Amino acid sequence: MKDLKSTRARTLRAKAPHTETRLWDLLRGRRLDGLKFRRQVAIGPYVADFVCLERRLIVEADGPLHDAEPDAVRDEWLERQGFRVLRLPNARINEQPELAMDDIRKALGQTPHTQRPLAE
Repeated sequence: MKDLKSTRARTLRAKAPHTETRLWDLLRGRRLDGLKFRRQVAIGPYVADFVCLERRLIVEADGPLHDAEPDAVRDEWLERQGFRVLRLPNARINEQPELAMDDIRKALGQTPHTQRPLAE
């Protein structure tokens, strides 16, 4: 079963939609405040779009194909495992990436970038 989930996660990474690729470009390589994010990670019976294991945060890029009822069941299961789930609409990621990053910072419990004091 684990190999099947790993294969599915690998396939999802290879065929990532444009929005997920855009968000990955913003998160990869510890670009968000030095935090490590992984993409298309198998967690139990689900595959998370992006996850910061250190902070137990899952970030989901929500496109038009997401169904609220199954997503709620999935989110509830992930939250019982100790994760927080942040769902970002595709429009937010594509049209306002800096605000999407601030949303992630808020979910991580950090001050949004736009409100940080300038270094002296």
